[in-house]
Amino acid sequence: MRQPFPSLVIRANSFEAQGSFAQNQATFLNPDPKVVSDLRALLEEKNAGVVAHFYMDAELQGVLTACDWPHIFISDSLAMADAAVRMAEAGAKAVFVLGVDFMSENVRAVMDHAGHADVPVYRLAVQDIGCSLAESAAGPAYRAWLDKAAKNDNALHVIYINTGLDVKAKAHVVVPTITCTSSNVLKTILQADTQIPNLSVHYGPDTYMGQNLEVLFNTLADQDDSVIQALHPAHNKQSVRDLASRFDVFPNGNCVVHHMFGDAVAKQVEEDYADAYVTAHLEVPGEMFALGARAQTQGRGVVGSTSNILNFIKAKLAEATEREGAEVLRFVLGTESGMLTAIVRAVRDLLAESGRDDLGVEIIFPVAQDAIAQTGDELGILPGVSGGEGCSVAGGCASCPFMKMNELEGLFALLEAMGSQDLAAYHPKAYSEQLAGRSLAQVGTEPILHMRHFQRTGEMPAELVSQVIAGSPAGSPAG
Repeated sequence: MRQPFPSLVIRANSFEAQGSFAQNQATFLNPDPKVVSDLRALLEEKNAGVVAHFYMDAELQGVLTACDWPHIFISDSLAMADAAVRMAEAGAKAVFVLGVDFMSENVRAVMDHAGHADVPVYRLAVQDIGCSLAESAAGPAYRAWLDKAAKNDNALHVIYINTGLDVKAKAHVVVPTITCTSSNVLKTILQADTQIPNLSVHYGPDTYMGQNLEVLFNTLADQDDSVIQALHPAHNKQSVRDLASRFDVFPNGNCVVHHMFGDAVAKQVEEDYADAYVTAHLEVPGEMFALGARAQTQGRGVVGSTSNILNFIKAKLAEATEREGAEVLRFVLGTESGMLTAIVRAVRDLLAESGRDDLGVEIIFPVAQDAIAQTGDELGILPGVSGGEGCSVAGGCASCPFMKMNELEGLFALLEAMGSQDLAAYHPKAYSEQLAGRSLAQVGTEPILHMRHFQRTGEMPAELVSQVIAGSPAGSPAG
């Protein structure tokens, strides 16, 4: 008999956990008050800030969420750097980045550009905190794909933010490049196509996200123009269909976590959880994405970024608070399990505000029981087969092994050492070597700044547009 997925029901003042994985997650949602107060005191003493990704482990996120120090921010990767800048502007003397290495590099680059090069940025480990997706863009296959892309007229490289600063730089000197996130990638491509005639878009390195975007474009091409123009007023069915024909995806990149939301998991969701809302990150494989996309068209799901998923859950719960009667809303969480802490906080805030103790939210983790292993350490249970990397093709995967290299003990140790020990080994990589007559870090920051310009103005920067049209990437004259 097929086992149900682990799940956690969140109520105003209690949890109901089903399955060992969910029980373990719930353990850290009410952290030890002394640990929270100790962290708060240390952060205040050092006047330090913390920016963390949603995918941190439950123990670390639980403590950070309960801590009322103003310079703590947990979000998706897009907002982390902006939060760090705000902390520096408010007087923070250092910023600790809890994530993988491309995140700390992104924070460092944006803070330097904002005039805060004097505020140190720290990672939590001396060793590399890698990312399988970022690494897939660092090899010769990606460079060969870019070299081929450079032969096309009006070629634009749209690179996922989940890549190293050096990868962004080396790409930008081959094909004009802009970064994107899962929350802005669709709008980025649609806008670029309105400003650059006969645009040739080359998206990488996340193959699943690229394939899902292809599905989105083809689906949109069958919708009424009004649906398309709600996304971008300058587009219609024909323009989207034309764009889809000029859209190219790197074929060999994926995240070890999202890779495992495959066919077996999608089938069980479809057959056993038909009454649940379905959420799916843009990085998941096509089977899970298709479920989420179908659910979205029916008002019963969402596809997008971690923030899109969180906002969808909040919106559905807000609707339920306006209805009468007891209810438990069910959501299949089609992304990393670290999202749970942020979801719990948002759900409890909404329930407290509405005064409804008869409502609940059930978060369903699409991870089969045979994909859960005993770890033998204080975390107890994590998804993954024994001795493996944390995932199982049959059972799915809900926890990033790289994100979990950030540990609460490590944060305490570095905070205590701050000001008395040399912490240079914990800085993001400097990338001081020269590329196209400038430092690699300067060149790699440009695609990030192009994205930030688009986020701020809604348009591609003129410099990038001219480079694409002229076929002159970074380091070459634009005219």
